[in-house]
Amino acid sequence: MKLFEKDVLTTGEVAKLCNVASRTVSKWFDSGQIKGYRIPGSKDRRIPVANLITFMKDHGIPLDGLMSGNPRVLIVDGDENVVNTLQDVLQKETSYEVRGCESMFAAGMECERFRPHVLLVDVHMDEQGVTEFRNWLRKSDDYAGTRLIAMSNQITDGQATALTQQGWDGTLRKPFTVRQLVESIETANAIVY
Repeated sequence: MKLFEKDVLTTGEVAKLCNVASRTVSKWFDSGQIKGYRIPGSKDRRIPVANLITFMKDHGIPLDGLMSGNPRVLIVDGDENVVNTLQDVLQKETSYEVRGCESMFAAGMECERFRPHVLLVDVHMDEQGVTEFRNWLRKSDDYAGTRLIAMSNQITDGQATALTQQGWDGTLRKPFTVRQLVESIETANAIVY
């Protein structure tokens, strides 16, 4: 979605751009945090692009993904070499905005700053931390649109099914090809858009 094709956005469009649930945008609107107007004779809300940009700046929501429209991908792996390699590959082969970190604590901090659309997480780096992180992300309205892809060299077909049932949007078995990586991100991100 290119932002400047329209001067006014729906709450659903704003939710996708801010990577939050539509009801979160409605709360912002109803509380007066984000300025807009209602369609006469309807409950539908509309938010001018200029107001959205002001709101995002005031609340520290990154504008980089908004301006480019590129998916934001966060890589979380305990192995610095894996993080660096995946970042390099994705930055060279795609138009994604990519960041990486090596702990679940850093991932939580980076989520607040970067607001990723897709997270690639090594599920065996810190299993308890990964489970707590997944649960936190899934309970938060702010991350309702964020997609989680589990990575590991230990994922069996049965574990892949179990991970999906636990709330993961996809799995990648290491080692994987660039094509498998990109397809996995595109498939998960398509759920959002």
